Amino acid sequence: MTEALYHQDSYIKEFSARVVKVDVENHALILDRTAFFPGGGGQVADSGAILWQGQTFRVTRAKHSPEGILHLMEGETPLPPVGAETTGVLDWERRYQVMRTHTAMHILCGTIFRDYGAHVTGGDMDPLNGRMDFEFESMTKELVEVIEQAVNLEVQAAHDVRVQILPREEAFKIPDLIRTKINLLPEHISEVRTVEIVGLDLQADGGTHVKNTLEVGKIRVVDYKSKGKINKRIYIELD
Repeated sequence: MTEALYHQDSYIKEFSARVVKVDVENHALILDRTAFFPGGGGQVADSGAILWQGQTFRVTRAKHSPEGILHLMEGETPLPPVGAETTGVLDWERRYQVMRTHTAMHILCGTIFRDYGAHVTGGDMDPLNGRMDFEFESMTKELVEVIEQAVNLEVQAAHDVRVQILPREEAFKIPDLIRTKINLLPEHISEVRTVEIVGLDLQADGGTHVKNTLEVGKIRVVDYKSKGKINKRIYIELD
């Protein structure tokens, strides 16, 4: 399986890796290690490039597979062979935008859970914007304004963001570790990665985040909708 460098350090922009498989059908490479996030948990997959012997191979996206993380390549140019030593380079501007957005979503989730006890029922994000669904019976313009003010106070509080990987048994002793309505962690997962916004939020999470809430910048709540009797959607954007 591919070593997930993004689990250890979200700020890795460039890395060395060896090709362990060439997937001809998907025109993709599997590497022994990667900083490309393959998508999941509402976070979009990374893109970028792989460099080898003076050639640049555009990575359109990374993707999970049973054998490791696929790096799907643009075009039809023959790919580096198994054993090739390559350099991976992320589209860093896009990745950093996603990191800021993902942390903003956790600030939103943590603030709403703290203030209203509402669980998350769904969510999705793109660079600099996202939406999250909550168990709310009603949502008003006034409430949304209060929520927007509260989340931006947490941004300005300069909370550190800490990542840990814990044994499953230890992780599940943490109260309210799973903030989604449905536990999405399969039984076979023996270790749980947690992301903590110190003083605000602690959740199981496999995505990439900034190191401090100040990096997020201003969060704007741009819309809200009712998606059911007890399901309300909030849309956010970042600059």
